[in-house]
Amino acid sequence: MLDFQAEAAPSVAGQTETLDRLLADIRARRTEFTHLRHVPRDVIERLKRQGVYSAATPVCFGGSGMSPGDFLALVERISQADGSVGWVASFGSASVYLAALPKATQAEMYRASPDLVFAGGLFPIQPATQVDGGWMVNGTWKFASGCKGADLLGVGIGTGSPGQPGGKPRTAVLQPSKVEIVDNWDVMGLCGTGSHDLKVSSQFVDDDWTFIRGGEPTIDEPLYRYPTIAYAAQVLAVVNLGIARAAIDEITHMAGGRVAITGAPRLADRSYVRIEVAKAEARLRAARGFFYDITGEVWDGILAGDPVTPEQVATLRLAAVEAARAGDWVVQQMFGLAGTTAIYASHPLQRYLRDAAVVRQHAFLGEGIYDGAGAVALGVAPMPGFL
Repeated sequence: MLDFQAEAAPSVAGQTETLDRLLADIRARRTEFTHLRHVPRDVIERLKRQGVYSAATPVCFGGSGMSPGDFLALVERISQADGSVGWVASFGSASVYLAALPKATQAEMYRASPDLVFAGGLFPIQPATQVDGGWMVNGTWKFASGCKGADLLGVGIGTGSPGQPGGKPRTAVLQPSKVEIVDNWDVMGLCGTGSHDLKVSSQFVDDDWTFIRGGEPTIDEPLYRYPTIAYAAQVLAVVNLGIARAAIDEITHMAGGRVAITGAPRLADRSYVRIEVAKAEARLRAARGFFYDITGEVWDGILAGDPVTPEQVATLRLAAVEAARAGDWVVQQMFGLAGTTAIYASHPLQRYLRDAAVVRQHAFLGEGIYDGAGAVALGVAPMPGFL
């Protein structure tokens, strides 16, 4: 058992800050997050007070019971203010993984507060040595987004059981004091996510503090019947919907400004700009509609007691990859419309361009997802781990 004590966050009843006020502050501070290369703890605490990190906590342990659609819309709004903060906020969904822990472990985990921040570096899977009652864990893991603000950290371990259900990896959960954060996040976009490496040296992890990622939950609540891996892809993809909206808003703001230094008309007076903005709006709304429509369909079915079908899982994943790619395309188009103005490093479209490109590069949102969705549609076996 972990000797885990989380700092209790202020109750929802005690909130005084509106989400709009928080988002305005996030916009004002996003250069700070880039320079720090992580989202600082004061912002994480404010996200807690907005319900981000209790959204996926079991209701029986004080969670809010927020639906997937509502949580995704919340992350989208945050991402419109800043992609890095949206990305870190998206891991408020991580408790859907933790629901596979024994119920007694979860009771201990949420004892101090339902507002739990979990971050992890799952890959590359590192071998762990089985000992009496648990595992000796060693290794280094990459891409632990939000690790500097986490209450608990997870790492992916190989347990010597290649026949794990669905080929899904096992995660060992540790206190941050047992993990070294290797400060090496130096990237072109999403700089503020703090996706550093994690290093663990000869730490014992009790069996009861390990779980199969995407494994059978021990909590029987509707959220834990929603497809876990598909949800993990969705919470990342929705970041690009927010960034794309911010990019269109930026061009809209620029369009009514002064004429160019060359004497060319204002952006709003150029037909090609109007056409491209309309095309971007159409593609963003189409991808967004598809994304939220399938989310609502699956959630409504779960509430009605219907099992989630492989076709629905495939469509959720297809909608996620399309949202990520449509968002990236929209940002590229808006950057192009801005012309020379956008080449300055301080211009907002620079940030949107880099952040959206990094979202698209995530393994959950790669080209192979189209293949998996097409395979399910045509009745053939998809790649391992797709469903």
